[in-house]
Amino acid sequence: RTARTLSLMASLVAYDDSDSEAETEPAGSFNATGQMKDTSGVARPPEKDFASGALDVPKAGVQPTKHGSCEDPGGHRLPLAQLGRSDRGSCPSQRLQWPGKEPQVTFPVKEPSRSSLWTSHVPASHIPLAATRFKQVKLSRNFPKSSFYAQSESETVGKNDSSFQKKKCEDCVVPYTPKRLRQLQALSTETGNSKEMEPQGPPAGRAPAPLYVGPRVSEFIQPYLNSHYKETTVPRKVLFHLRGHRGPVNTIQWCPVLSKSHMLLSTSMDKTFKVWNAVDSGHCLQTYSLHTEAVRAARWAPCGRRILSGGFDFALHLTDLETGTQLFSGRSDFRITTLKFHPKDHNIFLCGGFSSEMKAWDIRTGKVMRSYKATIQQTLDILFLREGSEFLSSTDASTRDSADRTIIAWDFRTSAKISNQIFHERFTCPSLALHPREPVFLAQTNGNYLALFSTVWPYRMSRRRRYEGHKVEGYSVGCECSPGGDLLVTGSADGRVLMYSFRTASRACTLQGHTQACVGTTYHPVLPSVLATCSWGGDMKIWH
Repeated sequence: RTARTLSLMASLVAYDDSDSEAETEPAGSFNATGQMKDTSGVARPPEKDFASGALDVPKAGVQPTKHGSCEDPGGHRLPLAQLGRSDRGSCPSQRLQWPGKEPQVTFPVKEPSRSSLWTSHVPASHIPLAATRFKQVKLSRNFPKSSFYAQSESETVGKNDSSFQKKKCEDCVVPYTPKRLRQLQALSTETGNSKEMEPQGPPAGRAPAPLYVGPRVSEFIQPYLNSHYKETTVPRKVLFHLRGHRGPVNTIQWCPVLSKSHMLLSTSMDKTFKVWNAVDSGHCLQTYSLHTEAVRAARWAPCGRRILSGGFDFALHLTDLETGTQLFSGRSDFRITTLKFHPKDHNIFLCGGFSSEMKAWDIRTGKVMRSYKATIQQTLDILFLREGSEFLSSTDASTRDSADRTIIAWDFRTSAKISNQIFHERFTCPSLALHPREPVFLAQTNGNYLALFSTVWPYRMSRRRRYEGHKVEGYSVGCECSPGGDLLVTGSADGRVLMYSFRTASRACTLQGHTQACVGTTYHPVLPSVLATCSWGGDMKIWH
């Protein structure tokens, strides 16, 4: 058997050597039936007539075979191409014409099957470029990037390039993309679409459009700017009924700059605060949705171009109205219920809320500069005295032995308590107000009356004057003095608005203001008979 095997192998080698010698005729020819005959004598269908003449990749030290190819005058070997049916197989009589512009071809990763490179229906003038240069290009996985390869690479990150291209070409199945990458792609797509589309409104957490605060003065305010403030008159009718908030309105405040005092600031439990033109038109100028929870407190900066806001989301924002940007953003460690700017240094403000301490912030550094701690649970209101050297805080302490915690006087610089024996009755004080001319301040109490105190140590309470007749019933009902100081105004839990004479403590007027609790009242700083009120029902009224 061994001798027979060796003789068979020798015959095969002799056959290969005879085939590798130079020949002028091809290895096979077409017969009349369209089938191709080769040296083995096996008939092949015309669809696979060049399968036996497929290119052989040259190996190191081995010369490629010459069957299935012919030579041009330049010495280059060209593959055969079927020009049509013929009874005799020979090289084409005319030279092959290659296309002038080479088409873009994506090189496969692995060597494809031999039948995929050649087809029997390819015209003579369009032979694949890969076939002509197949002997000159060395197979490797590091092929140049084609247009299709670049597109597939941009679609999927983190996959093997060659395996992805093979799967894309053969199976047409998009590979798995990690969830994190899908989220990043979706985010980038949304960002690109948002640049093309018109914005529908300022979303939460973003700065709204700038509010132009120009030098224009309202025609109703202009005559009163350079004249002495006259006696406050009692308003009788409603000038504007402002509706726009979808929740209770907590506080309202006129702009402190007299020339811009036609603007009214309102805060609400609907997570927004608004700026209104409450003198000329009664329209909302801008809505600010910077908070994710209820906005409990907001104050105009003394310059009239910025608004400081704080809410139940622990966030603090100082918004510039002219640019719509946030000049300062901070985060407290408690829910904020009250804010007050320092009367002298406008870069410092105090904030209090659901905590046993109050904090003084510096806008320039964005940090807390001082803390004021007491044995309380919540700070209800803050009031500065004596040009900012002292301030008062009202708390929610209302037990029998809480006389030292209801109203506390503090030294602003040293954080020391000046006095804690101010209010000795068993009621909390939800709001405090300073008289514009006399050295006294008012405290709204849950005993349904306004108490009067001195602003000079030991801050004694007046026993002769007590302003009664309204209801508080646990609401944060505010109180205020008129700019001239002759009238006091307060809201009521039953929706009424009551005005008292400061000297006699008698009731001057009662307005049936709102259907729900009236929690905020404020006089206009210039116009002598304009009053703004807000209610727990979410509406506001401008009286004159």
